[in-house]
Amino acid sequence: MRILHTSDWHLGRRLESINRIEEQREFVDQLCDIADSENIDLVLVAGDVYDSYNPSAAAEELFYYALERLNAGGTRAVVVIAGNHDNPERLCASNPLAVKSGIVLLGYPGSRAVADKGSGGRIQVTDSGPGWLEAGISRCGQSAVVLTLPYPSEARLEQLLSEEADEAKLQRAYSDRIADIIAGLSSRYRKDTVNLAVSHIFVNGGKQSESERTLQVGGALTVEPEVLPGLAHFTALGHLHRSQRVKAAPCPAYYSGSPLAYSFSESDYAKALYIIDAVPGKPADIREIYLSCGRPLKRWIAVDGMEQALKWGQEGKDKYAWIDLEVHTDRTITMEEQRILRKLNPGILNIRPVIKQQDCLPPDYENRETKKADQLFRDYYLYKTKTEISEELMGAFLDILNDSGELEEQDDTGGDGA
Repeated sequence: MRILHTSDWHLGRRLESINRIEEQREFVDQLCDIADSENIDLVLVAGDVYDSYNPSAAAEELFYYALERLNAGGTRAVVVIAGNHDNPERLCASNPLAVKSGIVLLGYPGSRAVADKGSGGRIQVTDSGPGWLEAGISRCGQSAVVLTLPYPSEARLEQLLSEEADEAKLQRAYSDRIADIIAGLSSRYRKDTVNLAVSHIFVNGGKQSESERTLQVGGALTVEPEVLPGLAHFTALGHLHRSQRVKAAPCPAYYSGSPLAYSFSESDYAKALYIIDAVPGKPADIREIYLSCGRPLKRWIAVDGMEQALKWGQEGKDKYAWIDLEVHTDRTITMEEQRILRKLNPGILNIRPVIKQQDCLPPDYENRETKKADQLFRDYYLYKTKTEISEELMGAFLDILNDSGELEEQDDTGGDGA
């Protein structure tokens, strides 16, 4: 049996103000092409299909398009579980139609796939229970037992795992509960089946990135690696956006990571998915397949100032990337310079000046009564940013003062000390 593991699609997610649905469509097409060319029998999607509980119509349409293509006319099994970003009910809304084609959508821990023993289809869920299913796949002539654990928060487990306030005790109680669930489900494994598990959890020791942006990626909701099922040919994990192996696990356990880079902290990550060849009674063969979809994320650090950044733009550096630009400078970056940069490379999303340090005395607060507001602001700006304020910004400040009437009041009262 040949299995494909993917996760954390986050359909509908934006980068700054950029809609990336077309890049995500490119990923889906590449994923489906890989499934076809590699003759995949079973696809495991380990959660976070969507980026929010209320996905856009475009995101939902893309998900259904992906399911249809991956299912290949009912010849390829697909198992999808909910992650912490997914609305479990919404993810599973199409189950009445999906199950007829061998597509299993599971929203909550303990969800049960609908058994389909007598339809004569090429994919049959021959048996199932809370948190597990057995699927017979005619194209490879084998059956797989899959343990399924969608994102198991306390709320979704409908359990208060500990009344302790101490995070270490909460974490231990949570990990022990997940261990009990997995140990109980592992009794379903057999010697004559391909034994798999799919879950959306944070396993202790996993490498994180900034793009997970969950309220609690680790902390109390952390699982120790030894709780994963030792008899599994493969455990497909979702939650972390960096593809990686869980080295301390008692079975081959992998995070496939997100297919696109979703924050500039991932600018150097290679994006991948995993293909697993497994037969009953033997260790699985696991391959990493690298993805080439979507625009890469790049960080530019112009230590030589705006001239260096402008040169990169003129040279066409990273022309098809999204760019986070850091400029080391001893002055402010004008709006005109920003406009020119973005015209040279429209992929520049952020331009952040890093002001070089200059020797600068703090404002003389004892003598501030002798100065007008505009001069006080110039002194304060110089002290805080280590650079002279631009006339453009100073003009905006004066406009605000004029609107508030403070300048007229100063002039009337002789605020210049004369």
